Amino acid sequence: MTIKVVRGNPTPEELAAALAVVRARAVAAAATPSGAPDTRDSWSDPSRIAAHRLPQPGPAAWGRTYWPG
Repeated sequence: MTIKVVRGNPTPEELAAALAVVRARAVAAAATPSGAPDTRDSWSDPSRIAAHRLPQPGPAAWGRTYWPG
């Protein structure tokens, strides 16, 4: 793998930090089984929002979109 700086002039510490992040992500991706399902957090699940009735139109409807009740 080759990393090339195309803009700017990073310090050696900045370059080392960026490389550490890239390598950590590569190791994490390699450790995940290829057939494993993608797990999502419940807050990002679209069905959580779609399961409720949509708010009626009105001045405060935008606030009830994600906070039903």
